[in-house]
Amino acid sequence: MNKTFDTEAVDDRAGAAGEPTPLIAIASVIVSMGLVAIGNGLMFAYIPVRLGAEGFDPTWAGLIVTGLSAGGLAGCIFTGPLVRRVGHARAFMVLSALIALSNASVGAGTYPVLWIAARALYGFAICGLFIVAQSWLNDVVANTIRGRVMAVFYVAYTAGLGVGYFTLAFIDLATAEAPLIGIAFTALSILPVGLTRLAQPPPPLAASVALKKAWRISPVGLAAMLAVGGLSMTITGFAPIHATAKGYSQADVALLLSCMPLGTLLLQIPFGWISDRTDRRYVLIGASGLAAAGGLLALGFDGGALGLLIVIYVIWDGASESIYSLGSAHANDRAGKDDLVALSSSLLFAWSLSGFVVPGIVTGLSVVVGTQAFMYVAVIIAAAFLVFVIWRVATTQAVPADETGSFAPMTAQAPLPVELAFSPDDEQQQR
Repeated sequence: MNKTFDTEAVDDRAGAAGEPTPLIAIASVIVSMGLVAIGNGLMFAYIPVRLGAEGFDPTWAGLIVTGLSAGGLAGCIFTGPLVRRVGHARAFMVLSALIALSNASVGAGTYPVLWIAARALYGFAICGLFIVAQSWLNDVVANTIRGRVMAVFYVAYTAGLGVGYFTLAFIDLATAEAPLIGIAFTALSILPVGLTRLAQPPPPLAASVALKKAWRISPVGLAAMLAVGGLSMTITGFAPIHATAKGYSQADVALLLSCMPLGTLLLQIPFGWISDRTDRRYVLIGASGLAAAGGLLALGFDGGALGLLIVIYVIWDGASESIYSLGSAHANDRAGKDDLVALSSSLLFAWSLSGFVVPGIVTGLSVVVGTQAFMYVAVIIAAAFLVFVIWRVATTQAVPADETGSFAPMTAQAPLPVELAFSPDDEQQQR
């Protein structure tokens, strides 16, 4: 969510910090998050495959995903106070240390209860890292390049996840290689931020969660976050669990997961281009319809040839992830400048809440209908959101295309930051 910045003030801050080229400075944050993503992708893929290899019931893997989501919800709430206490750079290092601790706990042995706690800690830390990294970039980057910088941020993180997923194919499950690699990349991610001379923003003001206000501003935007929070965590979290339970090999699971981010990168550009020229809700209808169809195809060809499943999952995941960026852009179109802070924090909370509740439901249903339960739930969510958007199109007017903002590619694996917004007077007083 964009704010209005004084470009001249941004440049002054960069110069005061001693950075001759701000682009090199901001690259430190992007590179750090890309390195974190490699370790994160590997651990996402490793945990369900390792549990399957050890003979544990898939329900444990579902509980671990639910624990991760619960930690993310807590991170949404408590990261702001942490940043206000120690600042952005130190908060980034603290949260990275928590991810390393989480990975070390997983490496201690196959203890599912411990892994639930470890992944909850990871969920808390990764949600916090996104809030810190994105709000830091939003504060120091000039308006003229903010869209491009954030697009690079999301692409770097998505690509890092894909590399991490693919790395699973080369891991010896009988050892602690995966957690050690995760720790190594997390440690590496601290170096660019620890060495950067990029100016830190002033301590953030508290941002309140106001779901009723967010609903009044953009019912479709809020509903999109509720839908995609569940969709993203369900598809990404349970796809490796189900593939492992179906008997696909470690290398097959790694290939499937590493290809899925391609859908996010391939579909968002055309969706965004179209949405900038028409009512974004039409594009949301198309994306949610494609997500529902992808889930049905995944059900219909479940257990089939790996190549066909990869194509289906790439489209399914890409369409689902596109709901995130389209819903965010639609909400921004309908918000006034003074509404952005409360709106962004409310959308983040809705995304996190859904990402916690839906995996818990899927885990419970998996005990009854099997690991394919996530497909049914994903189809129901996408179809319900599709019907809701159609109803809104039929009953409300669109924002004229020439009055909307510009679409920016995003991924639900990198959630919206709580905006760290300041009035010009506040900024001058705190410098």
